[in-house]
Amino acid sequence: MHTRTLGQGLSVSAIGLGAMGMSQSYGPNPGDRKDMIAVLRGAVERGVTFFDTAEVYGPYVNEELVGEALAPVRDQVVIATKFGWHIEDGQMTGLDSSPDQIRRVADASLRRLRTETIDLFYQHRVDPQVPIEEVAGAVGDLITAGKVRHFGLSEASAATIRRAHTVHPVTAVQSEYSLWTRDPEPEVLPTLAELGIGFVPFSPLGKGFLTGTVDATTTFTDGDVRRTIPRFSEDNRAANQALVDHVATLARSKDATPGQVALAWLLAQHTWIVPIPGTRRIERVEENAAATEVALSADEVAELNALAAGIGVHGDRYNEHHMSLVNG
Repeated sequence: MHTRTLGQGLSVSAIGLGAMGMSQSYGPNPGDRKDMIAVLRGAVERGVTFFDTAEVYGPYVNEELVGEALAPVRDQVVIATKFGWHIEDGQMTGLDSSPDQIRRVADASLRRLRTETIDLFYQHRVDPQVPIEEVAGAVGDLITAGKVRHFGLSEASAATIRRAHTVHPVTAVQSEYSLWTRDPEPEVLPTLAELGIGFVPFSPLGKGFLTGTVDATTTFTDGDVRRTIPRFSEDNRAANQALVDHVATLARSKDATPGQVALAWLLAQHTWIVPIPGTRRIERVEENAAATEVALSADEVAELNALAAGIGVHGDRYNEHHMSLVNG
């Protein structure tokens, strides 16, 4: 797999791996931890060098999983994790990006990840109670101390990104972005291009919808976050089906899968975009990695853009509470 460069010269595989789903959010968790360790190590063997986790996934257990799996190949990979929540009795009870909390989280994450340095440390959600300048300064201090290499933001607005970047250079911004989630395009992506900051789309496959494996008849199990997302109501899935049908048709013409076309579309947007699809299966890691070999012409990209704009997308990407936490 070829590499791409995020801001501040951080080189990573063109397709990364989001580890969250190995510990939560998509139905019953895997029964055998060894299976997930094998997937993570297998991803490295297949050229993936960029891995994404967070203290809140689990909470804590996902960082422990990633740390154990990648310890033998630590010098070959880039590990990103996140801070920004107040966690009490295993539950998120609000935001907390105070400098003291950032330092506490960094130390705890280092232990769980079994590493001496966090490669990329994101603020998970913007905390309106803490000026972003203080956040950037606190992470900058951790970088000076050698505990962190790069500073990132997640679901931040263009204005917040600019303010943070003036205090300490931002390496990457992470937000949901895909053919059916285009929110970053009007303001965030132009800002990143101007400032030389990389972009890391999570849920690049539309939480599974763009792979063609989810439709209006799909039943989500207990513990699957999609049960709470308006976009995944039965009616909205039916209304959104036309987009994935077109992606599937284009995929067949290229001897590719719909998921590969969706990832290839993202890769075609900018050279500094690095998607992080999540999976629990090594065959999906292989499929996603092979998306780098799927070439879309300018006409095909334009056709996908026009189709997505023409059809529109039905339903919000989060419930009301979580929508209130984005674009801060």
